[in-house]
Order: sequence, then structure tokens, then C-alpha cells
Amino acid sequence: MFKKPWLLYALITTLFWGTWGALIELPEQAGFPATLGYIVWSLTMIPCALVGLALIKWKLDHDRQSIIYGMTIGLLGAGGQLALFHALVEGPAYLVFPIISLSPSVTVIFSVIFLKERTTRRHWIGIAMSLTAIVLMSLQKPDDTIIKSFLWFGFATIVFLAWGIQAFFMKKANMTMRAESIFFYMMITGILLTPIAYFMTDMSQEINWGFRGPGFAAIIHTLNSIGALMLVYAIRYGKVIIVAPLTNAVAPIITVILSLLIYMVIPGPVIISGMVIAMIAVYLLAD
Repeated sequence: MFKKPWLLYALITTLFWGTWGALIELPEQAGFPATLGYIVWSLTMIPCALVGLALIKWKLDHDRQSIIYGMTIGLLGAGGQLALFHALVEGPAYLVFPIISLSPSVTVIFSVIFLKERTTRRHWIGIAMSLTAIVLMSLQKPDDTIIKSFLWFGFATIVFLAWGIQAFFMKKANMTMRAESIFFYMMITGILLTPIAYFMTDMSQEINWGFRGPGFAAIIHTLNSIGALMLVYAIRYGKVIIVAPLTNAVAPIITVILSLLIYMVIPGPVIISGMVIAMIAVYLLAD
């Protein structure tokens, strides 16, 4: 694994993101809105960005192209998160998440067309299986959510495209600038969008400002921030057409396993099938 740094970074990403996914609902259940959680998340990116810059002795890439690439990547990621909030307000999660889960397919298509990335037949089979597994593991049972309009589909499509294109630009940017600089600009963009998250919050509701609110959210979202930094490294050293499907397929497995251990939530046959397919995909892609 150490001979394949991209694989090591990708697996670290999945470990942190999978754990984050299993715990992310706890602050909201305690009375801390997800939109305020976004603000906390943006702040947790600061120490990660500073550690990254320290590793390269504070030599931030600040030419025009690097700034454009970095801010574009950050806008696609953070903007997609804000669009997701709107999608979940307008429509049910069981319809939104299967659409968003296919974002790695956009990454694969863009990378093949514009970056001319190629791989083996074995890897292509793994990519196809990972995309299938991602969709299966994102399927949720219908709930009582009222579909107010079809705006949910528009917002879900925006997230789908934004996150897929983001990974593509991460690879393109890594060709001309340092990974640490990319993450720094991601952090800046995330913070710049915090006012939008604040105004999206219903401040008339009772908000838990204790440790179980912002304090616990900070700990949980730090996992996401570290995972994001590791993803930039994984894409730097590996092919994005492999890294994107791999990380998006493995993280849900960890989330499901931890949810089983913590909440005693037994996954259904569809999710279990997705997990099995994902593990086969990991075997094919990691070679």
C-alpha cells in the first residue's frame, strides 16, 4: 500500500468520511441545525489548511490560474453542499441521494474526455461495480416527506454535477499547483459561503448551543475536513477515474457498519447487496 500513496490516502479518506457519515446526524438530533453545522465545518477546515501549508513551508501558489482553480474547486464543493440543503427541503431524501450518489460518473466522463485518463478492463469493471454499489447503498425507504415542488430535482442535479466536476478539477489543478494550496482555497471558499448558510437557518427555532451542538459538530466535521485533504492527495497521486468511485463506494460501507454498531440499525438486503458489490469493486480497483 505504501508503494501506492494514492490508495493509502484514498482509504484514509473513506475511513474518516465513513465515520463522519455515521455520526453526522447526532448534532442535528441534539438541536443544532445542519445549516449551522455547515458553518462549523468550514471553520474546521482552517487548522487542516494551516497544517497543509506548514508542510510546504507556507509556499502558497498564488498565481492567477491557481487561485481560479482553487476557488472553483471550493465553490463546487461548498456550493453543492448548500444546494443539497435546498434539495432536502423541497424533496425527500430517498429521491435526492440516489441522484447525487452518481456524481463520480461525471468525474469519470470528464476525466476520460478532457484528461485522457485510461485504465485496464479490470479497473473499468471495478468502476462500473462501484457506481452500482454507490446507488444501491444510497437508496432509502420512502418516508412521509411532502414533495412541495420539482425544485428538489433541480437542486439535486446541481449537486450531482457540482461534486462530479469538482473531483475532475482537483486532478487538473494538481497538475500545476500543490495539493495543499488547493485545499487552502477550498477552505477560503467554504468560509465565504457561510453567510448563505446562516440566512438559510431558521433562527426562531430552539437551538442547542451547548457542547452537544456546535462542540460535537466541530469534532465530527473535523473528520470530514481531514478526509477532504486526504482526497486531494489521493487524486494528486492516483487516477481520478479510480479514486472518485473508490472513495464514494467504500465510505458508505464504513458508515453502515458503524451505524450497526452504534445505533443497532440493521441494513436491508439492497444495502447489503451494495456493500458486497462495493467490496468486489475495491478489490478490482486497488490492484
